[in-house]
Amino acid sequence: MWSILASSTTQWVLASTMILGIAAGMVGCLAYWKKQSLMSDALAHAALPGVIIAFLLLQEKNLLILIIGAAISALMGAFLIQLIQSTTRITEDTAMGMILSIFFGAGLMLLTLVNRTAGGNQSGLDNFIFGQAAAMVKSDVITMLMLAVIVIIVLFLGFKEWKIYLFDPQFAKGIGLSIRGMNFLYTGVLVTTIVIGIQAVGVILIAALLIIPSVSARYWTQSFKWMLIISACIGGLSGAIGTYISALGSGWPTGPFIVLVAGVFFTISLIFGKEKGIVSNYIQFKIQRKQLVNKQISLDHKG
Repeated sequence: MWSILASSTTQWVLASTMILGIAAGMVGCLAYWKKQSLMSDALAHAALPGVIIAFLLLQEKNLLILIIGAAISALMGAFLIQLIQSTTRITEDTAMGMILSIFFGAGLMLLTLVNRTAGGNQSGLDNFIFGQAAAMVKSDVITMLMLAVIVIIVLFLGFKEWKIYLFDPQFAKGIGLSIRGMNFLYTGVLVTTIVIGIQAVGVILIAALLIIPSVSARYWTQSFKWMLIISACIGGLSGAIGTYISALGSGWPTGPFIVLVAGVFFTISLIFGKEKGIVSNYIQFKIQRKQLVNKQISLDHKG
């Protein structure tokens, strides 16, 4: 079992999914506080047509080119969501659902066409649906690592600006911080995280890696800084452990195992988290009830 970790390829893949998990956990905190968790799901599905079109144009599975195609497609999806929301009576969540369905449907249609061409079923593009980290070559891993590290650095260096942007936009305007610029940067790191993760986790499940760690972290702290740290830890551990488990079997998809591990962390957080966790709430309820009983007894004695 441990011999799997002796492989340099496995070590590289584990490192990349761990860094991806850290980046996704941190970016997921931004989406959580912007109340746009569904946006990550919509843009992940919107990225699929871009992957297939990039492959069709070049007839080559170069991860960097596929990522660029995915990013263009996802950004188009984000633009259309904003356009629909601003020019019609359709609400943001409805617009997200529409774009998610239309783009993903188009992606599946294009994927079917590619798989019917000569050698198309050997392209490995099916891995972008559920994710398969084991299918990545070293150049793919390096590309993924570099982009994930850039996302982490952007979030780390701009921590104060992100905090002001999320929690006090009026103050941000007052000190000259560009809200439009921050919106562009937010969309950029969100799309980058999504497109670098779709081969490892898949377009269907990458949103879960963005959402679950941040929601889990919320059960442990009320501090934005500690929420980022805890979410990054949960995301990184989910990526590494899930990838290791998927490597134990032949052809096991990586994405579902990463999400299942993240689900275990969420369950633990839901039950034992010190901020509104089930056990914490129960203990607090018992303490408050005891205090009320003692107060009532004290009042009865005085009466």
